[in-house]
Amino acid sequence: MENRNKFKLFLPAISSAKNSGVTLVAADVRHEETFVGLYRAENQEVILKNEAVYHTQNFDSVTEILKDFISKNSDEKISRVAVAVPGPVIAGKSEPQRLPWKLDAEEIKNDLQVEKVFLINDLEASAYGLCSVSEKNIYTVYKSENFTPGNVAILAPGAGLGEAGLFWDGESLRPFATEGGHCEFSPRTNDEVEFYQFLNKIYGIVSWETVLSTSGLFNIYRFVRDIKRQKQPEFLTKAIEEGNFTEAVINGALENKDRICNVTIDTFLVFMAREANSLVLKLKATGGLILSGEIPMLLEKFLKNKTFYKHFIISDKMESVLKDIPIYLVKDKNSIINGAASYAAFFED
Repeated sequence: MENRNKFKLFLPAISSAKNSGVTLVAADVRHEETFVGLYRAENQEVILKNEAVYHTQNFDSVTEILKDFISKNSDEKISRVAVAVPGPVIAGKSEPQRLPWKLDAEEIKNDLQVEKVFLINDLEASAYGLCSVSEKNIYTVYKSENFTPGNVAILAPGAGLGEAGLFWDGESLRPFATEGGHCEFSPRTNDEVEFYQFLNKIYGIVSWETVLSTSGLFNIYRFVRDIKRQKQPEFLTKAIEEGNFTEAVINGALENKDRICNVTIDTFLVFMAREANSLVLKLKATGGLILSGEIPMLLEKFLKNKTFYKHFIISDKMESVLKDIPIYLVKDKNSIINGAASYAAFFED
C-alpha cells in the first residue's frame, strides 16, 4: 500500500513556496506525557530536527512546556506552533477532561510571540499524519477486492477512545474530528446487558469510551472477574499493583496463560468490531477503516485472525457494504505529532 497514493490528504498549500523552509514546533499533549518536536518543512515534507518528552502534570500550562523546549532546542525563529489535544477544539479553544489546564490558541500565540498557532484535535492530527506513515507501519487487516474510493473512518482506543473521519471530496481526503467515543454504549446480548448494568452502577452514563480504552479494558476484565466469578491469577494481581495491566492481560491472552485473559480480550475485540462497524456506517466510509492507538497496536496478532472481521461485518441490512471495506492498522506512534506538524506547515500559506 502506497500511503501517499492511497490516502490523498487535503493539504492545499503543500506546494506553496512560502512554506518551504518554515521552522515550526508541534506538540502531542497527553494526560501523563507531552511529546514536543522541532520540525522544518522541506521538499513538501516535515522533517523532525529535535524532540523531547515532558511530564504533563509537572507544568502549569502548555505554553510553559513549549517555552522550555524552544529555549533548549532552537536558535532560529519559530514561525508556527501546532498543539494536538485529546478533546474537542472549538473556536481555537479546548478544555480536555484528561488535561490539567485549558488551552487557547490566541493566548499561546501571544505568550510565545509566534506568527501562527494551530490547536487541533489529536485524532484529526493523526489523520493528517497518514501522509508521513511509512509502509512498514501499516498492516492490512483486510484487503478489499471491490474497493470504492470514499470517506475513511479512524478508530483509536487508548487512554480514551478517539474517533475521526476523512471526507472524500472526489480528489482528496479532508480530516475532521468527532467526539463519537462519548456516545452511549448499547448492549446486544443478555451478558452485555448485565455488563451494562455493572458499569451503570459505577458511571451512570455508560459511553463507548468506558468500554473501549485502557480503563475500558480493565472494566471488561473486572466484570469477568467480579460478576462472572473468574479467578484473578497472581501475575495479573502483580500487574495491577504495578500499573501494567493492559500489556499483561494482552500478553496473557497471547500466551494462553489464563482463561480470564482470553475472555477479556475476546470481549474487547467484539466491542471494538461493533463500534468500528457503527462508525463506518455513519460515515459511509467505503474508503476504509483505520485502527490506531495504543491498544490496537498491542492487539496486532489478534487482528490477523478472522474474529475481528467476522464481527465487524455483522449488520441487519448493510453486510454487503461492510464486507468491501478495507481495514488497516497504523502502528506509527508518532502519527499525531507528525500530523500536527504537517497541518501547520501545509494547510495554509
